[in-house]
Amino acid sequence: MANVSHVDSAGLGELVAAYTTVTKAGGSMKLLNLTKRLHDLLSITKLLTIFDTFESEQDALTQFT
Repeated sequence: MANVSHVDSAGLGELVAAYTTVTKAGGSMKLLNLTKRLHDLLSITKLLTIFDTFESEQDALTQFT
C-alpha cells in the first residue's frame, strides 16, 4: 500500500469486500506499508478496527511465527 496516494469510497468498498471474502474462506488479510494519508482515512472510517496493519511485510510475517 506504500504507493497508494488516494482511495475513494469505491476503493474502501473493495477493501471491505475483499476482507469479507477472505475471512469467510478462513483466511486473514493484512495491510502493509500504509501511507499517513491512507492510515488517517482508515482511522477516520474506523476500518483500522477490522484490518491488521503492519509497517512491513517482515513485520506481518513475524506474526505468523
